[in-house]
Amino acid sequence: MNQSTEGVAVAVRAVIAAHAQAQDAGRTDDIVALYTSDAVLEVPGMDPANGREALRAAFKGWAPERPQLHIVSNTVLTHVGTEEDDEVTAVSDVAFLQRGDSGWAVQLVGRYQDTLCRDEGAWRFKRRSSTFTA
Repeated sequence: MNQSTEGVAVAVRAVIAAHAQAQDAGRTDDIVALYTSDAVLEVPGMDPANGREALRAAFKGWAPERPQLHIVSNTVLTHVGTEEDDEVTAVSDVAFLQRGDSGWAVQLVGRYQDTLCRDEGAWRFKRRSSTFTA
């Protein structure tokens, strides 16, 4: 990985982490700001959310009612574009935990397939596709 690619990797991982922390805190506007205006979110069992208003409605509906954590790890950049296409794809593992009366429990594990691009000077999600395993 060259120095330029390393900088992109750091920036992309920071966006992915910011998403998890904002989601766990219920900061819907902060989450939506991490997406492009025409972004697509795909979650198993749901119709895709297309665009910021659909994303806002989805994340508002998922606002936490009790403490939760999305632990995102093992992020690997699978494609780093050229200056012309300026797009990155990444894959990350995720474990979702919630705190209940008896403590923290894993609710699901899965994987994120992300496409990010530079948009108005910042890296933003263009597409996030989630898969979950039992």
